[in-house]
Amino acid sequence: MNKQLRLLCLFILFFSSLSVGFAGASDGDKNPFTPKAFAIRYWDKEIRSGLPKPPFLLSKASPLSAAEAASFVKLAAGNTLSTRLPEFCTAAKLLCFPEVVASLEKHDKDANFAVYRDKNFTNYGTDRPGGVDSFKNYSEGENIPVNDFRRYSRDSAGHNDGFLNYGTDGNVVQQSFHTYAAGATGGAGDFKHYTGETNVPNLDFTSYSDDANGRTQSFSSYSENGNAGEQRFASYGKKGNGPTDVFTSYGTGSNVVGSGFSNYAESTNAANDSFKGYGVDMNNPTNTFSNYAAGGNGAVERFSNYRDKANVGADSFSSYAKSANAADIGFNNYGKSFNDGTDTFTSYAKSSNGETKVGFTSYGVNNTFKEYSKDTATVSFAKYTNVSTTLSVSASVVSGTLVNKWVEPGKFFREKMMKEGTVMPMPDIRDKMPERSFLPRSILSKLPFSISKMEELKRVFRASDNGSMERMMRDSLSECERAPSRGETKRCVGSLEDMIDFATSVLGRNVAVRTTQNVNGSKKSVLVGPVTGINGGKVTQSVSCHQSLFPYLLYYCHAVPKVRVYQADLLDPKTKSKINHGIAICHLDTSDWSPTHGAFLSLGSGPGRIEVCHWIFQNDMAWTIAD
Repeated sequence: MNKQLRLLCLFILFFSSLSVGFAGASDGDKNPFTPKAFAIRYWDKEIRSGLPKPPFLLSKASPLSAAEAASFVKLAAGNTLSTRLPEFCTAAKLLCFPEVVASLEKHDKDANFAVYRDKNFTNYGTDRPGGVDSFKNYSEGENIPVNDFRRYSRDSAGHNDGFLNYGTDGNVVQQSFHTYAAGATGGAGDFKHYTGETNVPNLDFTSYSDDANGRTQSFSSYSENGNAGEQRFASYGKKGNGPTDVFTSYGTGSNVVGSGFSNYAESTNAANDSFKGYGVDMNNPTNTFSNYAAGGNGAVERFSNYRDKANVGADSFSSYAKSANAADIGFNNYGKSFNDGTDTFTSYAKSSNGETKVGFTSYGVNNTFKEYSKDTATVSFAKYTNVSTTLSVSASVVSGTLVNKWVEPGKFFREKMMKEGTVMPMPDIRDKMPERSFLPRSILSKLPFSISKMEELKRVFRASDNGSMERMMRDSLSECERAPSRGETKRCVGSLEDMIDFATSVLGRNVAVRTTQNVNGSKKSVLVGPVTGINGGKVTQSVSCHQSLFPYLLYYCHAVPKVRVYQADLLDPKTKSKINHGIAICHLDTSDWSPTHGAFLSLGSGPGRIEVCHWIFQNDMAWTIAD
């Protein structure tokens, strides 16, 4: 009996030691064998500050049960996790795109969709003779909408399609059109307000109007005021006859968006394409045109206000109008950016014939032409802006209206603003990333994580070649694998344990982690209340962690020297009541920042000449030595 009693006491003691740190936890958190329980014990072992564990960070720990974790660890070790991916994504709270289920429904009558979402079309309008189909408020305001149109209006005759408010105000929007109006005769496709005001849109048009005859396509307000993301047009109007394509306000006011046009109007007959307001007022756009109007006959291609008033940017034209016959190509106000961008033209109008005309009016700077047609009778440059007459201007003379398009008011500010009584604009600090959780280290350690292992990653998460998931992972991995800047120490972390390890490796074990308390005051003016400098307001080192877009919760954490960190009560300017508690970080050394950084656009000056402060946004965080 005494032996059994001793064993019972030992078991109770063991169980109690596992349960340390669970005061106030929910019933689900009290199981000592869950990944979250392990993360809590790891925190207690590695962090010696004695401060309460931050609920906002613990809430991101893996929600997997002990049994689920053990099962998925086994699958990950055997490289078979993809066989139960939907179950894994749901249980682990990951970002996984739903698989588009084929729809065999064939629409042969006119349709007017007022509210439509989360659907796909396999044979919509195929072989339709005439008629009109319209979509209003398609997937509007959705989080991670995935829509796919296959064989839309294919081989139709005189059929008209209209889209109004398509995918607007969405988050991580995935929209695809395959063989849209391919082989169609006559008719028109009209897109208005296509994915406007979206965050991280990924838009694909494949075989759009290929082999079409006399069809008109128009886009008004395409991806206007968007944030990040990519847009691709492959085989747009290829081998068409007499097509008319119009883009109005393409990407206007967007931030860091990439667009790609491949085989656009290639080998077409009498194409008439126009881009009006392409990339105007954008911040750092990247546009790629490959085989645009190459090999065509009698094509008319017009770009008006191309990248006008944009901030930097990089454009590439490969084989543009190459081997074309009697083409008429024109650029007006090309690349008139406030800060210099870069443009590359390769094989531009090379080997063209039949008096092909190429004209550039008011062309920008930093441009490279390789193998372009040297026929001075057909290629003309009017008002070509060279380096000596660059349009780049200091941010201090850029109008406030334009700066606000690129840099939200209050996103960056000077350190002198961090004092009680200051009224200042608060940017939108809301987290716009999809909600996800960390993975347990036991699973994370068995998954590939590098661009060199992209094929393995694609198999795990069932990502299609060149699809949205692959591009999303590749972009994040590229940033993770980028060489650190001078004085920077960086690491991408996908588990709470890895984040703890990185923070303590830089700052030691006596650390604290902070974030802005809530999102109150976003996009409004706030009154700064009492301000406290972390570590007595001394120059210190901090580890900042920012979210990256990945299937599981991934943070880009980096340590930069010479910063000061502040915490301040934020008050309503009218009532003087407290609405938030903000954390701000001031970078004292900006000498390695780009001259076109948003901070200098909004504040003026340049690298190394001023300090720059910003708030810590929702779900981002700053680690410091504990006071």
